Amino acid sequence: MIGSRHKSRPRPDVGLPLWGGAGIESRWRFGKAKVNDIDPSSRPAASMLDTRLFFLHPFASAFVSMGEQLQPIAPPRSVQMTTRLRELYASNAREGNLLFFMLAAFVLIYFVPAGTTRFDNAVLEAVRLTNWYAREHVILCLLPAFLIAGAMSAYISQGAVMRYLGPEASKPVAFSVASVSGTLLAVCSCTVLPLFGGIYKRGAGLGAAIAFLYSGPAINIMAVVVTAKVLGAEIGIARAVGAILFALVIGTIMHLLYRKEEAQRTVKNTRGFGGDDTDKPMSAIATFFALMVGVLVFANWAAADSDIWMQIYAWKWQITALLSAALAGLLVWRWHWPASQLLMLAAVVVAAAVIVPGAPELPFALGIAGLMIISALRDEDREWSAQSWDFAKQILPLLLGGVFVAGFALGRPGHEGIIPSEWVAAAVGDNTLSSTIIASVLGALMYFSTLTEVPIVDALMGAGMGKGPALALLLAGPALSLPNMLVIRTILGTQKTVVYCALVVVMATITGFAYGNWW
Repeated sequence: MIGSRHKSRPRPDVGLPLWGGAGIESRWRFGKAKVNDIDPSSRPAASMLDTRLFFLHPFASAFVSMGEQLQPIAPPRSVQMTTRLRELYASNAREGNLLFFMLAAFVLIYFVPAGTTRFDNAVLEAVRLTNWYAREHVILCLLPAFLIAGAMSAYISQGAVMRYLGPEASKPVAFSVASVSGTLLAVCSCTVLPLFGGIYKRGAGLGAAIAFLYSGPAINIMAVVVTAKVLGAEIGIARAVGAILFALVIGTIMHLLYRKEEAQRTVKNTRGFGGDDTDKPMSAIATFFALMVGVLVFANWAAADSDIWMQIYAWKWQITALLSAALAGLLVWRWHWPASQLLMLAAVVVAAAVIVPGAPELPFALGIAGLMIISALRDEDREWSAQSWDFAKQILPLLLGGVFVAGFALGRPGHEGIIPSEWVAAAVGDNTLSSTIIASVLGALMYFSTLTEVPIVDALMGAGMGKGPALALLLAGPALSLPNMLVIRTILGTQKTVVYCALVVVMATITGFAYGNWW
């Protein structure tokens, strides 16, 4: 009866026969396995399986369907290819990155609009700005800055730096010392970088180092005076007050944001450190750095619309020579350098000044090169030249590359790059929030040498620029630039650099917007 009952209700979808093993051996599957895959020597077991399947026949369809659904589904070939490519990239990421860089460079070069007037002019502006920067800033600004930074690492005791500028130092004292030191330098946003790297590497806290980094190019007494004279006393006072507050506020915010990390850095710097590690008296060290900073400041003394200022400008090289001679005397007296070597160097410098009187950069560069050679030949002073070289090879290539890109994008002062000046003037033509933001961002990307931001802002205001965006550019521009950002990243890392630049831009925007609408 049972057999006849099943005959009346066949199930073709399952593919089971009504009885027995032959059909099962040939047709029934569970997943991927066949009954006829069973070893022929075990036929009794197969017969028993046939019997059990006979009684389970009503449920076999659902059971087999479920088994078929549980089979793994092969992913599409596109997914397999993508997965394989990711595995290949992960196994050799360096070569993959190189390949992507080469492809991107090729595509960029292939589609570059060479031959168009604006592009060719932008490339020419980039070359001209880099050429001007190399002539006017590398020798007179950066080389002495590298020397000072290297001397900081070699001769200033870590205990002194941490006592006055370290994370555990009194914040009013640390920020005041950093801000005043930066103000006395009166350098551009690139020249301050080796000095910033020197004090930070030596143990200065992040907040104090940032206050020094901002105040050096931003709180420039002569720049404030020139701003007040050219653009008006109101905007000059606003720039001075804003720059001082920025240095303190930004330094404080950076300290608070990274206080835990700074605490760990303090422990690391003080581990195994017993105190002052220099055999030179503090008075000699202070005089040594004062003379080098004096050489840096007077060698870069720029012309300005001031009688007293221009009198100093007329005597800048004589003052620089006197300071250099005093530095040589100090090296003989306190550092015990051979007087004969320094006299030979002085003779070479004087000869170069007499033979090429129109190129004061030549004797200046020869003097710096001579100091580094003598330092490298002395075991006790070799660290000075080694540290100076470390700063130079880390900073100089990035500065030159950043200046080239800035020149390509925006051109030299008074000239156009790839971005039309009409666009810039139209974008900052009123005191709205958007105009102020654009002015802050452009100021942060452009490169300004000392005092050049004033005539640029004067020209933009003559073209209709609002006073709020003008102040925002004056507060963000001198302290930041594209080459400046690239170098700061190598010292602080990407995250801290982004936070610092964002704070400068945001605070410049807020201050400029408030000044343009409510002052």
